Amino acid sequence: MINAPADKVWAVVGEDYGAIANSHPKILRSDYVGGTLAPGEGAQRVCYFNESGTSLLKEQQVNYDPENYTFKNQVFQAGRFPVDADHSYAIYKVEAIDNQTSRFVFNMNFRTKPAFMGGLMKGKFKGLIEDYAIAVAHHVATGEAVNKDNFREIKRSIAAN
Repeated sequence: MINAPADKVWAVVGEDYGAIANSHPKILRSDYVGGTLAPGEGAQRVCYFNESGTSLLKEQQVNYDPENYTFKNQVFQAGRFPVDADHSYAIYKVEAIDNQTSRFVFNMNFRTKPAFMGGLMKGKFKGLIEDYAIAVAHHVATGEAVNKDNFREIKRSIAAN
């Protein structure tokens, strides 16, 4: 649960799509690619996980539905990892609980070619998703960019409450 209205959470996860680095503790930088200038159907972004830019994800918004606060985030490149682009995606959804609280729902489906390599990533994704949800809640509440330097303290303060 996030102590913010659904439209405020949607502004971060759905509308600020190219700037996910502001609300994800593992992404060092992100930006729109492929001629994309704004979020919406077909918008593409790249997310860098290291300084050299070799660890990255390239993703695209599809089934973009801002009225219902949801979209599918299609992963079409994962660095040098052999991603199965047809079956690698996340569903983002923001659900209003009431006027001042909401829930951020993130369901990930990730496949590789060959398939057995996906098992290597499963555990990593679970932790990444949990940390991302914490970071989104913090960013929505404070406007502070979340990064690897401040995330440990953010997570510790949330656990203490």
